[in-house]
Amino acid sequence: MTKLWGGRFQKSAEAWVDEFGASIGFDQQLVLEDLEGSVAHVTMLGATGILSAADVETILDGLAQLQEKAIAGELEFTVANEDIHLNLEKMLIDLIGPVGGKLHTGRSRNDQVATDMHIFLKKRVKEAIGLIETFQKTLLEKAEEHVETIAPGYTHLQRAQPISFAHHLMAYFWMLERDKQRFMESLKRIDILPLGAGAMAGTTFPIDRLKSAELLGFSEVYANSMDAVSDRDFIVEFLSNSSLLMAHLSRFAEEIILWSTDEFKFIELDDAFSTGSSIMPQKKNPDMAELIRGKTGRVYGNLMGLLTVLKGTPLTYNKDMQEDKEGMFDTVHTILGSLKIFEGMIRTMTVNTERLHQAVHSDFSNATELADYLATKGMPFREAHEVTGKLVFTCIQKGIYLLDLPLEDMKKESELIEADIYDVLAPEAAVRRRHSLGGTGFDQVIIQIEKAKACLI
Repeated sequence: MTKLWGGRFQKSAEAWVDEFGASIGFDQQLVLEDLEGSVAHVTMLGATGILSAADVETILDGLAQLQEKAIAGELEFTVANEDIHLNLEKMLIDLIGPVGGKLHTGRSRNDQVATDMHIFLKKRVKEAIGLIETFQKTLLEKAEEHVETIAPGYTHLQRAQPISFAHHLMAYFWMLERDKQRFMESLKRIDILPLGAGAMAGTTFPIDRLKSAELLGFSEVYANSMDAVSDRDFIVEFLSNSSLLMAHLSRFAEEIILWSTDEFKFIELDDAFSTGSSIMPQKKNPDMAELIRGKTGRVYGNLMGLLTVLKGTPLTYNKDMQEDKEGMFDTVHTILGSLKIFEGMIRTMTVNTERLHQAVHSDFSNATELADYLATKGMPFREAHEVTGKLVFTCIQKGIYLLDLPLEDMKKESELIEADIYDVLAPEAAVRRRHSLGGTGFDQVIIQIEKAKACLI
């Protein structure tokens, strides 16, 4: 098969070389974006008089037919035509004749592929933002249900202080809010059009790049043609933002996995988001959470892969940059799927409030309350810390907790302790009293939830 670029060549590459160099196996995912860019390009060529109205009409008709076939999944791609651009151009020429070859006037595959990826990421980043917001709404609904559900809070994976379960959930709301803001901010860099930069130096044809930008809905065009065809910062930024998103989802997944164990029993996942064992009938495994935790690694890998590809490439386009797409496609698929799965997992999970109640009444997470109590009575906090530590040790020796320790035993360490200490040590009171801005007190959690609602688009 004669290559569309083969005029200078005297012999063809062997089939296995073509296969190694071809990208159609993965860049066919850009089919609709490539056709969208071509429609805008030929429309601009007509508006500037570079192509006749008749040629433009014929080409647009052919592109419309290809779009219909692409949506219906009826296009057949071939390695012989290397990539999505040449495959579609060959199909167009076969469909409408030699006039189809005029479509490529004033552009190169270099600015064409960059345009495709800008269009592709604009769509997918907006989809990711929407899915993040859906997940945030689900977290808000769960949080509103559990403002006064008390749960153990942890540091070092050791019981630390009692908290509102809603407060814990809302921590992930704010992580997702930062993720959403990063994706929204990145749209500024994605929303720059490379089309019209040509291979790397622009073109001699009197094209109108601003017209192309208007037709494709871009807010601006690249100011430098060399930068336009070689820039992959917008993909790196997407992969970086996705890595942070997956880090947050992975942390949450780890907690979901822990909470659903028999050792914790804080929650139970819906059957739709769990699997069984092929040998152990009793098992209910949190496989979806584990998969999200695992898929985080591949997103990190995609980021490092592209950074490594770009680090030694001189201006402008190099074949190395063909390696920018598979990681991008994989990351898009991974984050969109992970967000959908996680939202459903949280929406359908059951919170075991009775088990949480038992947990906060059978630990020493209220010890800070005793130290604070003594400090409010004038004892230096460092001394109060030591007194409380001794009382905790006494409880450990007796096999009881602070709420079970008789008042006379407490007074042996400090006469400042009175009978009201038992009200102070109650987990509900410990949470309720934390009124500091952003704290876990019920009133502060309600304020936080109202603030969060204002963040939703």
